[in-house]
Formats: sequence, C-alpha cells, structure tokens
Amino acid sequence: MSQSPRYLAIKQYLKEHIQSRQWMPGYRIPTEVALSEQFNVSRMTANKAVKELVAEGLLQRTPRRGTFVCHKKAESPLMTISNIATEVTERGHHYSSRVISQQKVSATDDTALRLGVRHGTALYFTQIVHFQDDAPIQLEERWVNPDYAPEYLNQDFTQQTPNEYLVQTCPLSDIEHTVEAILPPKRISTLLKMSNSTPCLLLNRRTWSNKNLISTALLYHPGDKYKLSSRNAL
Repeated sequence: MSQSPRYLAIKQYLKEHIQSRQWMPGYRIPTEVALSEQFNVSRMTANKAVKELVAEGLLQRTPRRGTFVCHKKAESPLMTISNIATEVTERGHHYSSRVISQQKVSATDDTALRLGVRHGTALYFTQIVHFQDDAPIQLEERWVNPDYAPEYLNQDFTQQTPNEYLVQTCPLSDIEHTVEAILPPKRISTLLKMSNSTPCLLLNRRTWSNKNLISTALLYHPGDKYKLSSRNAL
C-alpha cells in the first residue's frame, strides 16, 4: 500500500471521531507515535495527517502537552445584524443569557457623541452576557435612546435579546460597524471568563430606524472563540 492512502486513512479516522463528536472539543487525540503504530506507518505519515487537520482548524497543537480537538469558533456576519440567540441555536447549541445591568443612566461625553444627544441626557443601558453551551461568547453593552424605545427597560432580556426587541419595535434602516482587536480590561475578561492576555474582538455598532439614531452598542467577543465574517456581491 502506498503512503498516500495510509495517510488519508489516518486523516479520515481522526476526522470521523471529531465530526461525530466522539472526541469533543478539548479532547487530546492519540500521539503521532501511537497513530503510527496503530496504522503500521512511519511517524512522518501520521504527522502529515495531523498537520493537515491542524491547518484545517480541527486540531490544535499545544507545546509539551499534545494535540487537541479545537473549539470551533462561533461566527457572526459583519455586514448585517442577526440575533445572537438564533445564531447559536442554528449552529446546534444551547443559547442562554445573563443580565448584568438594566437601568437608566446619564449620557457621558462618549455615549452622547455616539447617540447624537446632549451630555447628561437620560438613556437606557443594558449589559448582558450571551452564552453558547454555558460558555460566554459575547458581552453586550448597549445604550438606547428612550424617545424611540420607551418600553426598553421593561423587557425580560433573558427571554429575548435587545436586538430582537429593537428590530421588532424600531425596524432597522441603517447600521454602522467598526471592529478592533483589544486586550480586554479586567471587568470584561472576568465576565467573558478569559485571560487578560487573550485578544478580544470589539464590535462597535450603531443602528438607525427611519433615519433616527436608536442605539449604540459595544459587543466584546473572546478572540479565540469567535470570528466575524463578511461576504459581498461584486
């Protein structure tokens, strides 16, 4: 038997165990030595199979610890606004949320500029952690102009997301997104259960309805668990 079919057999064996979820994210796969003995091939052949699965994002090597099944990154479209609860359930996972804060606040210089109101204007504020299978994947901090969503603070945001409520109440006409990578401050890393040294994706979002600026939001995501995507027709 040639080397190519043997290497492909190892690759398929590993892939089947990952995709069938026999090996869950975080599982340490057999060593290359063990794989080479199991399939009666050289270690170089086993290494080729493992290396390709690392390149495909299914496996991750950790120095001195071994090779592990990757935690697949959650993904959101960048050019549209979608409901994070729907995204999670459509990926086949369980969605939940925890409301940290839901209150009336006064606009700071920054939030006043973001929402186009005067400093000190009364705004509605929510801070919510969104979970996928009990793992936090987004911290949402949102400021809403009460003139356009007067019942915002009366909602149960464990039953529906702010995005879902606002889309129903104030049909979207325009959105603005900017994305940056940051090292999260301690309050953010604590809520997202991530290390201060792990990069964080920060999505700055503003939304309009009938040309009225409705809300501004800061959406923080663990950089090692989340990605944003965009696809445009040319």
